Amino acid sequence: MTTPSDRAAERRVDRPGIGVTHVVGAGMAGLAAAHALATRGRMVTLHESTPGAGGRARALPDGTDNGTHALIGANTAALGFLDAIGARQFWMEPEPDGLPVLDLADHSARLVALSPFGWWRANRRPKGVSLGAVAALARMSLTGEDRTIAEAMRAHPDFLRGFVDPLVIAALNTPSSEASVLRLGQVLRRLGAPGATRLLVAERGLGPDLVEPALAALELAGAAFRPGHRLRAIAQENGRATALVFQDNETVLGPADRVVLALPPWEAQRLLPSLQVPEAHAPIVNLHFAHETPGPVRFLGLLGALCQWVLVRPGGVAVTVSAGDAEAEQDVDELAPRAWAEIREAARAFGVAGDWPEAPPPCRVVKERRATPRHRVGRVPTPPRLPLGNVALAGDYTWPELPATIEAAIRSGLAAAQAFA
Repeated sequence: MTTPSDRAAERRVDRPGIGVTHVVGAGMAGLAAAHALATRGRMVTLHESTPGAGGRARALPDGTDNGTHALIGANTAALGFLDAIGARQFWMEPEPDGLPVLDLADHSARLVALSPFGWWRANRRPKGVSLGAVAALARMSLTGEDRTIAEAMRAHPDFLRGFVDPLVIAALNTPSSEASVLRLGQVLRRLGAPGATRLLVAERGLGPDLVEPALAALELAGAAFRPGHRLRAIAQENGRATALVFQDNETVLGPADRVVLALPPWEAQRLLPSLQVPEAHAPIVNLHFAHETPGPVRFLGLLGALCQWVLVRPGGVAVTVSAGDAEAEQDVDELAPRAWAEIREAARAFGVAGDWPEAPPPCRVVKERRATPRHRVGRVPTPPRLPLGNVALAGDYTWPELPATIEAAIRSGLAAAQAFA
């Protein structure tokens, strides 16, 4: 059977002197790099070790997302990528009036504006807001001496719990007790522009609303996609890669050929052992409940709960537990009943449509044990963009201006492509 990638490869015409760029890894960084290169006229082959593209944004076998991925208006590179692949119209704002937040400490429910500019309305303020707390938040957006976020917000514990800590967990996937003020400052400095805090989610899911449009755009641009194609080694000579050794063949690199390694840090280091990459990682635990609702899409936050973020789509309910060190050691029989009880209370509190029975529906737990680097206080190990003369690195860990996010991954992919401009 002829595949779309085969048809794309057949359309490619040899162009002497241009060469082929091999993008290894079809996560967000690899997709962004491949698209940027292909639309600039490079011949591109995208290699992926697994059966499908998407990386951490990959859909599960039943088509549902792995987690509660969201973008905000400040993610200009990610939104620009959606525009470039024709997928922006699939992303919507589920909670335009404010983020619904349920606090299980006192069972209070409120809408919270994600921007401080919205806190002039008393009914949109997070708990613990004061002039001193806002000033402390603003100071963290400035560069200076690094310390933990818990130390920086010690005088404002209610605000730390009610607003800062959820932001830290979502953006840095690291507890406030060890997370870096400087890394959070990178996020805060991007939130001041109009619309920067708008929360956006894929209406149907990351598979149909991001990954599939990206692959379609790559095919249209003439790129070839090779799933199930794991890179085992890189042959080197005189500071350049000379061949890519895959599981089933060896691809010799010509003088005009290039390589983008868009792999997790441990995989990039396996191939290039001298790379300095993050060594400590934090887990994310995702729960997926098979529960039908009539819609619309909803996005809820919880405090003092196992569930941190709850994404309700007509096809199911997803829960994310970031920085979930303890939860990563628990099984579904422990996690599902706790999570479902919290989801039911949040659904009732905010009028989420549908039936919410007491007994939890079937649940699947996906544990990403090395989801992101731990964004701790101290120096961030950042490898060079070009570790070899014809090899560029991509991946969120290579973009030190932001913590590990979809935005950082896409920016890194664009930077890797630009390195060969």
